[in-house]
Amino acid sequence: MNKAITLALTGASGAPYALRLLQCLVQADYRVYLLASSAARVVLKTEQQQDWPGSPKALSAYLCHQYGAKEGQIIACGKEEWFSPVASGSAAPKQMVVCPCSMGTVSAIANGASDNLLERAADVVIKERGQLILVPRESPFSAIHLENMLKLARLGVTIMPAAPGFYHEPKSIEDLVDFMVARILDHLGVEHALTSRWGYANA
Repeated sequence: MNKAITLALTGASGAPYALRLLQCLVQADYRVYLLASSAARVVLKTEQQQDWPGSPKALSAYLCHQYGAKEGQIIACGKEEWFSPVASGSAAPKQMVVCPCSMGTVSAIANGASDNLLERAADVVIKERGQLILVPRESPFSAIHLENMLKLARLGVTIMPAAPGFYHEPKSIEDLVDFMVARILDHLGVEHALTSRWGYANA
């Protein structure tokens, strides 16, 4: 299990995307460093009726059980766990996804706030010239939101709004979720069979 990635959840709507992505990363044999803001926990409880354990150790065990992960494959980190590998360029995974990503988090990352581990982890990936994908879910975007996202895009950050397409004729909410997760996995270079690719649906 040499592959590692940081997955962060924030307070934007879109918890199903994050959970499906976590499931796919575990199945692809990634070690996942998981960061969840306080607002993300509220969204999880609201949208998925999931009340995650408070301590990082308990959460790691809970998620490993939920997703059939190997021991130590999902490592939950507290928001001020500054000795976590994700806080240092010498140890952090080179890939990170913030899904869903609130506009507050976009702003903090764009301005290098690093006030908590999630923001610091994103800052590390940017400074180390790794791959950072943000999945914002907001509508409409204000000029402030757009300026922050443009600033990050110019730094090489991938901005991938949670805006699923319909050309694959989705039959369920799960199909829409899989559409977005498939796009994220494509950009991460993770093989999957979640959706049919353009031009191959009727092949």
